[in-house]
Amino acid sequence: MIGIIGIAIIFIMVFGGYTLHGGSMGIILEALPWEMIMIGGAAAGAFVVANDMPAIKQTLRDIGKVFKGAKWKPQDYRDLLCLLYELIRLARANPVAVEEHIENPETSAIFSRYPKIQRDHEACELICDTMRAASMNYDDPHQVEEVLEKQLEANLHHALHSSHALQSVADGMPALGIVAAVLGVIKTMGSIDQPPEILGGMIGSALVGTFMGVFMAYGLVGPFASKVKAVVEEDAQFSKLIREVLVANLHRHPPNICIEVGRQNTPHPFRPSFADLEQSLKDLKAEAA
Repeated sequence: MIGIIGIAIIFIMVFGGYTLHGGSMGIILEALPWEMIMIGGAAAGAFVVANDMPAIKQTLRDIGKVFKGAKWKPQDYRDLLCLLYELIRLARANPVAVEEHIENPETSAIFSRYPKIQRDHEACELICDTMRAASMNYDDPHQVEEVLEKQLEANLHHALHSSHALQSVADGMPALGIVAAVLGVIKTMGSIDQPPEILGGMIGSALVGTFMGVFMAYGLVGPFASKVKAVVEEDAQFSKLIREVLVANLHRHPPNICIEVGRQNTPHPFRPSFADLEQSLKDLKAEAA
């Protein structure tokens, strides 16, 4: 919703200010379809040339993040801490019993209590692979932390590709606007024998290309790239929380301490209070009893 409000403000301020200053929207509207064919079409073509099909599909999907925001909400962070608590407590009490949950999270009774996390392949894989490695005695906390850090960096780098792709398009749009404007000037020069009032309109139409290139780059595509990057980095905190809790587990801290380490490493806007999380953990214990 906030994204739509931002776009509305951009258009109202730019075109409203232009109109209030006495500008005519007729020239812009008349030239807009042709300028957009040149600028938008060239930008789309350059985007396709610079990216493979998976990257194109990922970028198109990620544009929705501008309007939907981060995937993981405060409730999801609390659910994650509860899920990890259940798995760690079970692994300490009965290492064999936890195997059915980490080998088949899609059918696990524990994971099924947290369906949103269960449906996320990356989160489940991170949890299960790390706990599986610990059960195979690959449990040096420092080595595991280093491996997880590299894995999370690689995942983040891949997830940020759509932001970089959009930013590249934004960087090129002002130049494409100049290309469209130059073509408009060429057309105008071919009609140099026309009266001044006609030439003025043709020159104005040509300048719409420069305007649209700059406006779309800095008013739309650039902010879209920045928002996608911010959302991706925000969602990456979810995986970092998994790493912190599981590494604390490898240090053999009590389950409650592992979860508290995770709670304290949760980003502040999503961090559950100590009392809230404590009550959630008590409810889990009561259900298991």
